Amino acid sequence: MISAEESRLRRLYLDAVKRSLVGFNCRSGTELVAAQTPDLLGDGPWEPPPARARLVLAKEARVDREARLTGEHLRVPADGQSMLGLHRLEHLERCALTVLEEEVPGDFSEAGVWRGGATILLRAVLEACGERERRVWVADSFQGLPAPSRDEDAWSDLHLYEQLAVSEGEVRANFELYGLLDDQVRFLVGWFGQTLPGLLGERWSLVRLDGDLYESTWDGLVNLYPQLSPGGFLIVDDYGTYEACAEAVHDYRREHGIAQPIVKIDHTAAYWRNSGIDG
Repeated sequence: MISAEESRLRRLYLDAVKRSLVGFNCRSGTELVAAQTPDLLGDGPWEPPPARARLVLAKEARVDREARLTGEHLRVPADGQSMLGLHRLEHLERCALTVLEEEVPGDFSEAGVWRGGATILLRAVLEACGERERRVWVADSFQGLPAPSRDEDAWSDLHLYEQLAVSEGEVRANFELYGLLDDQVRFLVGWFGQTLPGLLGERWSLVRLDGDLYESTWDGLVNLYPQLSPGGFLIVDDYGTYEACAEAVHDYRREHGIAQPIVKIDHTAAYWRNSGIDG
């Protein structure tokens, strides 16, 4: 049992990390917004660049603080390491703290990390709680999303979004910004179908999937969910945004007889908690 003062300091630390991750503490009221071509510098919603685009430009725009809370970004922000928004990060923190408090065995993992924000928060939770045994697994291609290879993903042109391709080196540097790059952080580099099967011997207390596509979501479920401990959390970031992502979730749950209700976190993310009694 920690003291009230220790609890207060933990809260202050984790709140500061979350606000920094979403760039909520920007004081100027404006930010530089990344764009790929001159036609994307208008006031409308951000659109993917043509495949041939390589010119990187930026414009100044007002910081949308409501978007920093909810994660409903229309633009890719120049600052911050996460597009999740404070609400989703707070839920992620609660899940991580719950499995630590209840001693649910297993590491933390995320498949699809962008700039690393969610995994940085998970490592910060371990640090704040003095947990030295568990690890945070950071799984990504570090070259953006794959081109569609299944009929369910035929709608997607997300592989053209160069803003989604963040290198391993940049993510490592982001961990270093928070003083959290150490032996408890493990990187897994490559397409999920090739890399995640190598984790079948691991055990998880929290799994977060942020792959957008049917294929990426399916690969995460097939290779990570079977090792999720009873009482562990499975979080899917794009369940409410992309029908293909939700379809992969429903297909996997039906195939494996998973009956726990899916609980919505916000407009896009959802989760359930493993009961340990499904097929």
